[in-house]
Amino acid sequence: MAQIVVLGGGFGGVVAATALRNKLGREHKVILIDKKQDHLFTPSLLWLIVDERKPEKIQRDLNVLNKKGIEYINAEIQRVHPTNKTVSTSTGEVRYDYLIISLGAEVVRDVIPGYRDGINFYCLKGAEVLRDELKSFKGGKIAVVVASTPFKCPAAPYEAALLIDAYLSKKGIREKTEIAIYTPETLPMPVAGPVLGNTVKELLEKRGISFNPQKKLVSMENREISFEGGEKFKADLIAWVPPHRSPAVVRDSGLTNETGWIPVDGKTMKTQFEGVYAIGDITANKLPSGMMLPKAGVFAHGQAEVVANNIAAEISKTGELKEFDGQGYCFLEMGQGIAGFASGNFYAEPKPLVNLKNPGRLWHWGKVAFEKWWLWKWF
Repeated sequence: MAQIVVLGGGFGGVVAATALRNKLGREHKVILIDKKQDHLFTPSLLWLIVDERKPEKIQRDLNVLNKKGIEYINAEIQRVHPTNKTVSTSTGEVRYDYLIISLGAEVVRDVIPGYRDGINFYCLKGAEVLRDELKSFKGGKIAVVVASTPFKCPAAPYEAALLIDAYLSKKGIREKTEIAIYTPETLPMPVAGPVLGNTVKELLEKRGISFNPQKKLVSMENREISFEGGEKFKADLIAWVPPHRSPAVVRDSGLTNETGWIPVDGKTMKTQFEGVYAIGDITANKLPSGMMLPKAGVFAHGQAEVVANNIAAEISKTGELKEFDGQGYCFLEMGQGIAGFASGNFYAEPKPLVNLKNPGRLWHWGKVAFEKWWLWKWF
């Protein structure tokens, strides 16, 4: 009997555990561990902030996995021991033959002075707070601020600004409002290339949203946003993306490199430790261009399918091994029932080949359909 342990109940973890369960006989055990009880469909947080989704509609209970033959352990992961193949949790030790780490990236707010004056819309509670603030907003200055790179879902800050623009237009107070984006990036989603980045920049500017690149956040005290070089901006409402880092458990377990993330083979997602794989946002995955693969759920999904296939093939001695090919896509929500769609090969040489489809209602409904499919398929 083989025992496969999956750490994390996000996109990659749920897909990996489910795919393994479907490919392996019940004599083999699949275990998923997460300190949270609910799986959150994070792309829908953007709709939540403009009151187009309810929290209960975009979450699913991880206990459902038990009905599929996946043992779900609701516990905090305290340490990974790759040399003796065990994981320490708040409910005890769990051994493994294969380990898949899909713990994602965590946000760190308190490293920025005045962080409480900004609303972190990358979590459920923060998205709800921003929704309520926008409901009562009467006009003024709104800043969407990216604290540092890398960060999860590279399109999200730009989608948030566009959705807020559409929401305030519907409320009839857009003319009373100034919306500005501040980011340390040179262009939106720079890994995807300058053509896509400039296209998104133009979309923002056409909606009267100012794009302010190469701005490194220093503080947000009293809603006065300060950047390196001394530039300041006073805002009435700040929606921000805090700094990201890997969870302490992987750093403390010696799994990360100098980047602070887990290095992997970009095709197999293998780590330096035997039988240990890492997928999704927690990885350091360098592209042929020298840049890093963006942190996005679509990549965690694809990597999970590859890893599950290869572990099952190794255990059962049947089937062909697969490689992750770097293909990815992203919907770009713009409000007013319109979205764009970007897709391409991020492993292409010498640089990613990504294109953005013309915005339209088709892509918006495509994302709606994907949301419904995801929550049905995996739960």
